[in-house]
Amino acid sequence: MIVVGMLMVRSQLGDSLDLQPGRVIGGKYVTRELLGRGWEGEVYRVDEMRTGIPRAAKLFFPHRNGRDRVVRAYATKLNRLRDCSIVVQYHHCETITIRRTPVTCLISEFVEGQLLSDYVNGRRGQRLPAFEAMRLLYDLAVGLEAIHTRGEYHGDYHEENIFVQPRGVFFDVKLIDFHHWGRATADERNADLLNLIRVFYNTIGGRERYAGMPPEVRAICRGLRHDLIKRAFPTVGRLRQHLETFEWS
Repeated sequence: MIVVGMLMVRSQLGDSLDLQPGRVIGGKYVTRELLGRGWEGEVYRVDEMRTGIPRAAKLFFPHRNGRDRVVRAYATKLNRLRDCSIVVQYHHCETITIRRTPVTCLISEFVEGQLLSDYVNGRRGQRLPAFEAMRLLYDLAVGLEAIHTRGEYHGDYHEENIFVQPRGVFFDVKLIDFHHWGRATADERNADLLNLIRVFYNTIGGRERYAGMPPEVRAICRGLRHDLIKRAFPTVGRLRQHLETFEWS
């Protein structure tokens, strides 16, 4: 019966919910725009009808969320990390109906800013100057360290899952789309760290620009060799300490 129900849902909705701007969902929110689509579902910017306050609504494809297992795991992880400033704040869960099919929806804060990939592509040469990239790396490292300290991990760390908003010489940063199954292992935290350094490497221009980077940059990237990075920075906390104390040549 469950399998039949899942197949029926897939035929009705597929992997696109296609909510149009202006549509009311849950009797409380007005859809404004699609923000992103992934394997689990779609994320929309919505406005609260009573207040006009913007929120983010993540709608989960029913055939990938049997018995709400995915939603429970995701919401539990966000709630466990609610005091981490880099994590999007989860508010509550709703059930809405789309084409006569119940769809589970998580409501969270709406994040201002841009995807890191879009921010970098909009800069001159589609890259960040070394010092600015270092500043961003520090803010990301501080946030990731807070997640690891709480026994969690991200699991899908790349430029499409990072929102940035420049403020003076600082960045407001938020992570989205956590991998949310199981507790963190040392390998998963190491993968987060290696991917964080790869993000830094990409923001400064990647392979084309790496050879011309100052030694302070190369001391962090280490040619993206995993063994050298792990030896220098066994934890993201060690990377954060390095960024706070190294001296420019």
